[in-house]
Amino acid sequence: MNQKRPRVVIIGAGFAGLYAAKTLASHNVEIILIDRNNFHTFSPLLYQVATCALDPSAIAYPVRSIFRHRDNVHFMLGEVVSINTDNHQVEVRTNGQTHTESYDSLIVAAGSVTNHYGQQSIETNSFGLKDLDDAVRLRHHILRLFEKAAWTDDQDYKSALMTMVVVGGGPTGLETAGALFELYNHVLKQEYDDWHDLKAKVILLEATDKLLAPYPESLQEEAKKQLESVGVEVMLGAMVESVAVDHVKLKDGQIIPTHTLVWSAGVKANPLVDMLNLELQRAGRIPIEPTIQVEGYDNVYAAGDLAYLEDENGQPYPMLIPAAKQQGILAAKNIIRQMKGESLETFKYIDRGIMATIGRSRAVAYIYNRIPMTGWLAWMAWLWLHLVMLMGFRNRISVFVNWVWNYWTYDRSVRLILDRNPARNEGDVA
Repeated sequence: MNQKRPRVVIIGAGFAGLYAAKTLASHNVEIILIDRNNFHTFSPLLYQVATCALDPSAIAYPVRSIFRHRDNVHFMLGEVVSINTDNHQVEVRTNGQTHTESYDSLIVAAGSVTNHYGQQSIETNSFGLKDLDDAVRLRHHILRLFEKAAWTDDQDYKSALMTMVVVGGGPTGLETAGALFELYNHVLKQEYDDWHDLKAKVILLEATDKLLAPYPESLQEEAKKQLESVGVEVMLGAMVESVAVDHVKLKDGQIIPTHTLVWSAGVKANPLVDMLNLELQRAGRIPIEPTIQVEGYDNVYAAGDLAYLEDENGQPYPMLIPAAKQQGILAAKNIIRQMKGESLETFKYIDRGIMATIGRSRAVAYIYNRIPMTGWLAWMAWLWLHLVMLMGFRNRISVFVNWVWNYWTYDRSVRLILDRNPARNEGDVA
């Protein structure tokens, strides 16, 4: 490696880190990109992996392949164990060894993790959807429960096995709930004949009185209407008190017998942020300047979900992919400007809108926060945008072919149970 070039260490190969690295790659700098996985994951489609619509490889792309022709980008598979801002060093544990990597500039872009709000019962007995492991684990769990329910004579137990609860009225919650019901209604229902007498129920719980909080009221109501038209039961003002292996208890005392709870009610910054010894903001996020620099540090930047920056109205920028990409790119540009002795640019978020798919030909979208769209048109816009955002031509083709196949055949082919050991809250499923 050429040590004479300025060295930039990037922690995290999510959207912020990846686009920072891609921006820096065309400059005369040495880049060390560190991540716990050797692939970049297109997280908006994790729920489709969990519900058998896509293979995991369709939404993941090897980091080394992305930078195959960039000799100044070096990937390290490992876990950051300490950050020393005084000595400008990062310690990384990889393959059982600890390496110390020095830096001239550092970009912290390790993303977010599921927020269980300190409730141990929820953390222990629920499924998240933050990475591929989560998605595949949930897929195995659902398929196992269908197999178990098919061969039990206890009707109450069978009903609990077939009841799937999703917590969180944001896009992930709606998309997961709709996809779970369609998996049953369009695929599994046809394969478990009347002799098995299986009837799945999907319940979406939202603690507030509305779904999709950032959306206009008309789209919130339309989303609820479309979700219920799919077959999902929506419960607003339903706050979870505790979760056990075989039931969910709500704050009002209601108990829902279930063996499946998908938790999509919030995220928080990656705990790695504690290594910077800063006073953190909401959800444990790092306070940054409009230049994307971490407050108090000239050569440390933070971008993406773990970065906290307020807009002109005093509201934090959202923990969304467009914000992460734009912050990662600006961090890279400002590092180059800093090396050249030029003034740094400030962050100006380009908000192209928000959207959520609810099921087959159902979606809501708010384009540029001005143009509302619903139904088939919003669904097509959602499909097109997600295809464009996917990394790699092969992945785009694979996802497109799977979507076309699923649409015309009402089938989902990725239904293999590959693990021999039950997931953490499957009870006695063998």
